[in-house]
Amino acid sequence: MPEIESFTLDHTAVQAPYVRRIGVEHGPGGGTVTNFDVRLVQPNTGEIPTSGIHTLEHMLAGLLRERIDGVIDISPFGCRTGFHLLMWGEPSVADVVVALTEALRFIADDAVESDIPGVSALECGNYRDHSLHSAREWAKTVLDQGISLDAFERVGV
Repeated sequence: MPEIESFTLDHTAVQAPYVRRIGVEHGPGGGTVTNFDVRLVQPNTGEIPTSGIHTLEHMLAGLLRERIDGVIDISPFGCRTGFHLLMWGEPSVADVVVALTEALRFIADDAVESDIPGVSALECGNYRDHSLHSAREWAKTVLDQGISLDAFERVGV
């Protein structure tokens, strides 16, 4: 079985919240995709409720694209402690942290229900499972802690 990088990470040694470059893949046609671990909650000590992480996912999908070029996708981890962020090229961790911080600040301070995209039965596979309140509270918690540039040490932008 192939080695999966995220399963080799010592989840007891990391210090969330952080952004970590997981890896860079170069396609046969020359394209480059970078995968980031956007960890918002300390593993094995807590998790974001499904309605909150679902709303964060929907909101970050657009908010990050407005703030940094090259976003392909942001997808929640099954453990609900954060997200995989896939991007074209090789953006720096610092640039991702700046964009993420700005997006979370909007969610925490300014977002209203109409800012959540894709919340109808037509647009979402589980449209009833959203919570702006939960997303806002988690965004505030992450911002209060600060997002580290290093998974193992608290290093700010």
